[in-house]
Amino acid sequence: MSTAARPEQTGGKRVGVLVQHGFTGNPASMRPWAEDLAGRGYAVEMPLLPGHGTRWQDLNTTSWADWVAAVDGAVDTLVAENDVVVAVGLSMGGALCLRLAADRGDDLAGLVLVNPAVDTLRKDVKLLPVLQHVVPAMPGIANDIKKPGADEHGYPMTPLKAAASMFTGYAELRRDLPRITIPVLYFRSAVDHVVDISSSQALNAGLSSKDFEERVLEDSFHVATLDNDAPRIFAESAEFIDRVTG
Repeated sequence: MSTAARPEQTGGKRVGVLVQHGFTGNPASMRPWAEDLAGRGYAVEMPLLPGHGTRWQDLNTTSWADWVAAVDGAVDTLVAENDVVVAVGLSMGGALCLRLAADRGDDLAGLVLVNPAVDTLRKDVKLLPVLQHVVPAMPGIANDIKKPGADEHGYPMTPLKAAASMFTGYAELRRDLPRITIPVLYFRSAVDHVVDISSSQALNAGLSSKDFEERVLEDSFHVATLDNDAPRIFAESAEFIDRVTG
């Protein structure tokens, strides 16, 4: 999805928003949010990450560096065509937005993160460097959604080569969190079966942003962008974007 800014709706300023899905997911998990943002007059770029949206086997041929490059390219487009840019992301998409803010903070006015992943308490992750050469995939993480009938159309399996690359990327990102100084609005589900509290702890300890707020979602699981709290995320993120780009 790619839409142009409508500055007549946003105080005369062209505002661009990167909208980023997560690991083993695809833009379906973010589409309602992207459409809401576009409806408010923001330019939207919602890239499909390499290896996603096809077959899970394809994800094992890609890496963290490929996903970072895809996000960089989408932001290049937004920066070229707009006056100011914000990034929003779910899960690993949130981590990619944080990577962007650490590397290119001057190109962004702010971040909105929904259940971003930057760390884990899972012990089996330490085995991924070995496991990835033995087992191609483990059961998937898709559809951790409280709301009945919702479907993010994610992969049924978690490809391990790709997962190993992702967790290496997270380790580098945690070291670079202090480089992030831009405003951050962070939504975290009280009950999340995919991302645990270690990511919240890492963000609270690591970010240098003076303008940082963590808001807890009480009625959604991991894919909160498709869950019961989605309208709240859409409304409160729009208020935040309006403020930091004003």
